[in-house]
Amino acid sequence: MRILLLSDIHANLEAMEACVAAAPGYDVVVNLGDIVGYGASPNEVIERSRQLGKTFVRGNHDKACAGLSNMADFNPVAGLAVIWTRTMLSQQNLAWLRELPAGPAFVEGLDGVQFVHGSPLDEDEYLLLLPEALTSMDYAPSPMTFFGHTHIQGGFLVGADDAATIRPVYETRDEQETFDFPLQRDARYLINPGSVGQPRDNDWRAAFALFDSDKYSVTYYRIPYPVKKAQQRIIEAQLPERLATRLSVGR
Repeated sequence: MRILLLSDIHANLEAMEACVAAAPGYDVVVNLGDIVGYGASPNEVIERSRQLGKTFVRGNHDKACAGLSNMADFNPVAGLAVIWTRTMLSQQNLAWLRELPAGPAFVEGLDGVQFVHGSPLDEDEYLLLLPEALTSMDYAPSPMTFFGHTHIQGGFLVGADDAATIRPVYETRDEQETFDFPLQRDARYLINPGSVGQPRDNDWRAAFALFDSDKYSVTYYRIPYPVKKAQQRIIEAQLPERLATRLSVGR
């Protein structure tokens, strides 16, 4: 089975469409949350996401924009984007957002694999460092977990003799590229496909991944997209300018 993994689109329609156009053949799409927030195209991105697949987990911005959580942990810029998004969502899309499930999610016929937003232990936890990841893997019921939330493409592994952080390596900063990562069937993994709409790993290109359960491998992707158009949408929506400028630097 080939699983297309999309995460942290954050209402960036231009980045999302570029990723979908670049994706190879797949059987199922799994969305790891934060469909909205920050970007200027929440309704369009929700509708496109619903067309692509049926497997979702909610993100913290999805909850906040749906009015299911407060913004106590959000910085002022993120909070302003949440308020704006709430006013822009159609009633149908708002109702749909409120019904998104907390992780973990599973795909029928795919054993030993789960999908979350933050971590296997807490949907809002940021897994940024190996020690935190090791704790999560100790308690995860599945040997393979796909997660988002950090906006950093890569992940973590624990094998028979070692534990390590995974970081894809690319040769350029402005072209479409892939990084193939073969998996060990006796290891445990936390895999992050990266953020479609707001990368924070110092690479502005949109990020996603493809998991092939038969070959047991993950292919990471970085995709150029019309970032200036996405930035212009943000400016025209009178969202904070910082949300536009950060797109071109990937942080």
